[in-house]
Amino acid sequence: YHVLLILQLSLRNIAHGAVRMAASVQPTLMQLEQRAAKADTIIALLTKQLCQLEEAGLMQQKEVLRQENSQLKDEVARLTQRLVQIESQQGQKQYYDFCKGESAAVPEHVGHEADAAPSAIAVEPSESAVTEKKAKKEKVKKEGGGGGGSKKGAEDELPVDVGRLDFRVGRILTAEKHPDAESLYVEKIDCGEEVPRTVVTGLVRFVPLSEMQDRLVVVLCNLKPAKMRGVISQAMVMCASSPDKVEILSPPEGSTPGDLVEFDGFPRQPDPILNPKKKIFEACAPDLQTNGDRVAVYRGVAMSVPGKGVVTTATLSCVSVK
Repeated sequence: YHVLLILQLSLRNIAHGAVRMAASVQPTLMQLEQRAAKADTIIALLTKQLCQLEEAGLMQQKEVLRQENSQLKDEVARLTQRLVQIESQQGQKQYYDFCKGESAAVPEHVGHEADAAPSAIAVEPSESAVTEKKAKKEKVKKEGGGGGGSKKGAEDELPVDVGRLDFRVGRILTAEKHPDAESLYVEKIDCGEEVPRTVVTGLVRFVPLSEMQDRLVVVLCNLKPAKMRGVISQAMVMCASSPDKVEILSPPEGSTPGDLVEFDGFPRQPDPILNPKKKIFEACAPDLQTNGDRVAVYRGVAMSVPGKGVVTTATLSCVSVK
């Protein structure tokens, strides 16, 4: 009984202590909750202010850009008008008002500089300029258009056919992978000239590198040199081509680098350099093919090396040559 009484008194003391502790902790918890709420309020306010500052900064930046754009437009308009004025003073007739964007003879005054163009500009050429132009035209007529002009005229009069293309026999001296393109070879080809030509071809998928070495090929030599992935290509290796197979054309046995390749009935008179704008090769390409005997032909006429034979392909018949 005494033990039970002692235990009861102990439990009662513990309970009273717990109540007193809870009563003392309660205000602290309330203070923490209030501070947390106040912190949330401050964070929300700071976030809002930060967004407002960002928006203000963007608006200010936009306004600066608008002002700079307006200044650039004014400067371009001023320079354009100044150019029109100078050309008009030199006798060049003006058919378009670049300042207004319409046909006009009197440009509008634009810009803020003190040396801006006047509001009205004469557009008729001066009498001396007209006289000078007439004199030049008469001189050209008397001289027959000059040496360059007559040469150009002669080229224009030539028929557009395979005779304008400079095909020759070449020998690949070396061939290697292009340093910056996995699908390209870079070859050095002897075309019978003092210096071998550099030629870039897209034959990696069709011809093993070992088969590119020291072989005779037909080369189109008067294409305009073109840069291919950083390497200037000075000619084109002619191939027979189907959608899934490409074969290099083979000159006849006994051919040597520099031998001319011809087509009977189409006199060989190649342009020094083909003008890309005239698209001479593109006009001839549809008629360059292989026939049923695997001989390269143009409009049915065999591609040949005079006195040595015809140009052939290994297996491809009735396909395009390019």
